[in-house]
Amino acid sequence: MSARTLPLLFLNLGGEMLYILDQRLRAQSIPGEKARKDEWTDVDRKRVMNDIITTMFNKKFMEELFKPQELYSKKALRTVYDRLAHASIMRLNQASMDKLYDLMTMAFKYQVLLCPRPRDILLVTFNHLDAIRDFVRDAPSILNQVDETFRQLIEVYTPLSAGEFQLIRQTLLIFFQDMHIRVSIFLKDKVQNSNGRFVLPISGPVPWGTEIPGLIRMFNHNGDEVKRTKFTTDGNYVIPQREGSFDLYGDRVLKLGTNMYSVSRPVETHMAGSSKSLASHAKENITPNPLAKEEMNFLARLIGGLEIKEPGGNETGFRLNLFTTDEEEEHAALTRPVELSYKVINIEATQEPARQEELARILGELEVAEPSAGSAAKGEELLALMDGL
Repeated sequence: MSARTLPLLFLNLGGEMLYILDQRLRAQSIPGEKARKDEWTDVDRKRVMNDIITTMFNKKFMEELFKPQELYSKKALRTVYDRLAHASIMRLNQASMDKLYDLMTMAFKYQVLLCPRPRDILLVTFNHLDAIRDFVRDAPSILNQVDETFRQLIEVYTPLSAGEFQLIRQTLLIFFQDMHIRVSIFLKDKVQNSNGRFVLPISGPVPWGTEIPGLIRMFNHNGDEVKRTKFTTDGNYVIPQREGSFDLYGDRVLKLGTNMYSVSRPVETHMAGSSKSLASHAKENITPNPLAKEEMNFLARLIGGLEIKEPGGNETGFRLNLFTTDEEEEHAALTRPVELSYKVINIEATQEPARQEELARILGELEVAEPSAGSAAKGEELLALMDGL
């Protein structure tokens, strides 16, 4: 497990969350002069996006995030996104929050699977941050926050070796391995099967720095080439014209991580396979983790600044529905198995020892898997109960 995976996971999932919220807010917004008090306007959309991005790229938050550490349990990470999504005047109910998280996780899982080489995960992250910069291009102070995180990513990740990036990729795939939610965009584009598993292409650009497959070279003990054998492949491969830029600004070349919702189209999610079997899988390993206190203490420090913003004065909180109709949202809430639905956990993180003990107790009651032996206490892997949503 790589201790450098969490920032990449958080920023890419956060980028996907912002894509989805922006698309839904645009779809539900009403021209300002026609909008009622409880209806969205484009001004509200920009305010929500700015509030969430400001919170997401908070300096202290990023400092904690970039410290070498193992991934959080799925429940703990989901808690962070619950807080982040409600860092503005926007409100999501349980069903919409479930759908939002499903879309976020499946989109990034697809991107990780399709990366031509492990290092390209960093280009995917840069694509997300490029788009986030565009969201706040009219807010210089927020833009500066995003740029500072960009510089941290360049400083920390560009010196890493190919082997270290491979370990990061493996860590991400372990995190996503039991998530098989069907997404309408992927199904329509025929990149996902009806069981929720992705279809990997056998054609297209080969990784930068490699050759098109079809040739075997044989060498003698002196290192001299003595024979060549050609073979045919079923794929149609091409060599990329150039490598994507790892600078603050530049052409990333790779399109993974760009906004797939920029062309408006409805997006639905469905549980793949038997909900009953997934739920039974979720009930395995329910012994409380003895390292829960350590994780919650760290989580408390991380999300201590993520306060839910309450409407002030004459403002009302705006509800965002990620479904086409309220009826669909209600139906999704009723039909989703309880075992596969994350509850929204409100955590007020403080530095008081008594409060820290309470937070540790809360996580101690969450059902998580036993850690593997031999890992450091703070860095133990916590496998969440909710594998597979």
